[in-house]
Amino acid sequence: MTRIITVFTLFICSILSAQTQFDKGMEKALGLWKEGKSTEASAIFERIASADKDSWLPNYYVALINTTEAFKPANKEKITSLLAKANAALDIELAKTPNNVELLVVQAMAKTALLASDPMTYGMTLSPKISEIYMKASLLAPENPRVVFCKAEFEIGGAKWTGADVKLLCGQVQKSIDLFAKFKPESPFSPSWGLERAQMTLQNCGK
Repeated sequence: MTRIITVFTLFICSILSAQTQFDKGMEKALGLWKEGKSTEASAIFERIASADKDSWLPNYYVALINTTEAFKPANKEKITSLLAKANAALDIELAKTPNNVELLVVQAMAKTALLASDPMTYGMTLSPKISEIYMKASLLAPENPRVVFCKAEFEIGGAKWTGADVKLLCGQVQKSIDLFAKFKPESPFSPSWGLERAQMTLQNCGK
């Protein structure tokens, strides 16, 4: 009986230790990203993802960081490698949970970053694919603020090319802001970003 209790105790301790290491790693990586050290942050998230196959969050942040970097004009020469890393991380997690809307949003963003790098080349082929991803995410989670905002943001960007009225889309941005006020992340490391971007977009919407 004593042996069983000892083994059980060691098992519980190992789980708690692993969770602590996960938390510490996630906190460190998010801290580095906040400091603007995206490469270092991505590398840590990659290591966490390799060690922890159960959580989708490390690969999510690998994808989000590299996608965000791909939008920056200064990284124009790196866009292929940045998006390759982002899409590889997304593919791993979407194969496990194809209806994870947070992953779908970043997948759409990654395709948008490529489109934005060369609209004349990628506009006709990528625009329908991006719209399809956002439509799927909207059907799965119509009250997710990032889904509502990012879909509206993408469509506002498209309206600049077509000349379409963005009044209704501005209303969707406002809706996302309202949803952000009620949104509660599932965990300390779950996605919670987007409110500031939505507020800035609303300020300039339709101008």
